[in-house]
Amino acid sequence: MRIVLSFVMLFVMGKINAQELPYYEIPEAPKKYTEGTVAARMLDGLGFRYYWGTEGLREKDLQYKPNEEARTVRETLDHILGLSIMTLSALEGKEVVFKKSDHLSFNELRKETLENFKKASDILKESDDLSKFVMKIARRDGVAEFPFWNQLNGPIADALWHVGQIVSFRRSSGNPFPKGVSLLTGKVKK
Repeated sequence: MRIVLSFVMLFVMGKINAQELPYYEIPEAPKKYTEGTVAARMLDGLGFRYYWGTEGLREKDLQYKPNEEARTVRETLDHILGLSIMTLSALEGKEVVFKKSDHLSFNELRKETLENFKKASDILKESDDLSKFVMKIARRDGVAEFPFWNQLNGPIADALWHVGQIVSFRRSSGNPFPKGVSLLTGKVKK
């Protein structure tokens, strides 16, 4: 009986903890359409897709890759973390500094990525001028600067692309996308 109770407690604690991460559901839509709220909503959609695309991944899924030239799911998740850092750094007015993430557990990696998307979205919701968000990347010959436009077709679009890969790869490794998740409404059917 104690073993069964322990498993039930672990399951419940896992569900409660999962709902504490950003993007279990998409936040309420802003009342006004502005440059910032529209861009923030794109990040909210990305965060929601990332949350559910990565929910319940197993070690087998993290190691999956369709062929020898491809990245594993874990390597793709590391890349998405880097993309989230690029976006958040620009919005915070900082030069992009990539950090190694291979020391992070899957749960730590997932949490940091989701929190980066949420922080970036929150900054955008308060902004009415996206031109001030310049992405700065150190290069050998100096610092390259890119306007916010490059966020849209660069790291944000790239992250969406890679989340789709993860969903496809998890299906291929026998772990389909969770049922009851509505990408249209950003809600989860209970």
